[in-house]
Amino acid sequence: MDVRTGAELISLPRGEVTLSDRRTRRDWTVEVGPCLLAAVPVTQAWYAEVTGSRPSAGRGDARPVEGVSWLDAVRFCNAASARAGFTPVYRVDAEDAAWDADADGYRLPTEAEWEFACRAGTTGARYGELDEIAWHRGNSGERVHDVGGRRPNAWGFHDLLGNVWEWCWDVYDAEVYGGYRVLRGGGWFDERWSCRASVRRRSHPTLRIDDVGFRVARTVVP
Repeated sequence: MDVRTGAELISLPRGEVTLSDRRTRRDWTVEVGPCLLAAVPVTQAWYAEVTGSRPSAGRGDARPVEGVSWLDAVRFCNAASARAGFTPVYRVDAEDAAWDADADGYRLPTEAEWEFACRAGTTGARYGELDEIAWHRGNSGERVHDVGGRRPNAWGFHDLLGNVWEWCWDVYDAEVYGGYRVLRGGGWFDERWSCRASVRRRSHPTLRIDDVGFRVARTVVP
């Protein structure tokens, strides 16, 4: 794994996943894939290389970038796409972005893609024993850790639970929260309860905080 970039992508097969919402007590099933998803969150090194910015000063190169907003993440995706010769996915304005479904560049995963990858065919709360797969409040020393330091799931993805929360593309609940975007996975400061495949959190797309990062995906374009 090239932890200096965090750009290693794994193919997600076609499938479906059932999402749930505690507020509305609603379940819904979403078809997923095929697509590509990063094995680890975007690292400090790759973010700095692409943007010239290091929002988490003093962190090591192999640690996940954090202190980045949803808007920062989509702008990174466009910049990384341009550097790699891909077509950028997003048209970005002050607090929102539009997604070009025909573009082949880097993008944020949907929350359905995220949960489908996290579960990797499992049906329980987690894809393994929590202390083996995730950095959480009980074992992190209350700090972020290098990506890839815990056991991956069956499909090869690291840190989908714990270490940092991850921005997803989706609006959380427009009726109640407006443009707030979905966060998934739990972080280094969270109790065990939050580090589960089904847990959803939300925040404003401009939020920057020290336990929120992201990983990239790419659409498989014919």
